[in-house]
Amino acid sequence: MRPVRFGGSSRFGGAPNFVALGDSLTEGVGDPVGDGAWRGWAALLAAGLGEEPARFTNLAVSGSQTRDVLERQLPAALELRPGLVSVVVGVNDTLRCTFDIQAVAARLDQVYAALTEQGAVLLTACLPDPGTMLGLPGALAHPLARRQRAVNTVVHALSDRYGALHLHACEGDWITDRAMWSADRLHPGERGHRQLALRFHTLLAEHGLATGPAPSPEPEFPGPTRSASLRWLATAGTGWVARRCTDLLPQLLTLAADELRHRARGTSARLDLRTSAAVSAALAALSVAEQPDAA
Repeated sequence: MRPVRFGGSSRFGGAPNFVALGDSLTEGVGDPVGDGAWRGWAALLAAGLGEEPARFTNLAVSGSQTRDVLERQLPAALELRPGLVSVVVGVNDTLRCTFDIQAVAARLDQVYAALTEQGAVLLTACLPDPGTMLGLPGALAHPLARRQRAVNTVVHALSDRYGALHLHACEGDWITDRAMWSADRLHPGERGHRQLALRFHTLLAEHGLATGPAPSPEPEFPGPTRSASLRWLATAGTGWVARRCTDLLPQLLTLAADELRHRARGTSARLDLRTSAAVSAALAALSVAEQPDAA
């Protein structure tokens, strides 16, 4: 494991320069602040990094996959030369029929390498699987859970390789506490975003990298009413599901059928072993690529 490094300013002396990369979670979806704008955990964290206000840039875009972070967000982040950078992404990759853990690993490896080589402190997180959060039936939820576990395993390994500060956000009571989540069940509400910001702040403070006040866990705005949540699910939420089902549903039904066949035969463990082998191969490929004589 590489040691945690700090660049841009000494222990965030002066105004910290914090850049956030990722998808809708980091964009702040679920934590509205009026006029259609989102705030989110990264903005809440930025306010408590130091005695002076942080220079904060949020490059995260809803729907982003690891390819988008590598090709679009990373170049912009490198130009900003952040002292602290967060990369939280991967759930959208699991929701696509093109999911490939080896490609996910290779992209994340390039992103982490480029940012840490520039001297930034890297923040990462593993995330709960979308099937469980959506409450899907087991045959549909298990393939998605297997994919998310694969992404989390890769993030764990690469976080260790590059000395990142890693948050185990796929664990804890907050996952099953409905008060933490927005109407869509996939994005945290304000309470959930505050919980993520607080946990990241604690992690940074333990390494002497956050000296400002910790974010409050208490919400600033009232949560959505039940009628508002149902209205969202009937309008924007339905559209969200439809867009992803067009891409994922045919394959997910095939995966579910495979799940049921293995369950009937008592061979479900083979599916887990297959995923573990794919993750091991993906990480082994990165190790080979790092060898000087690999070409």
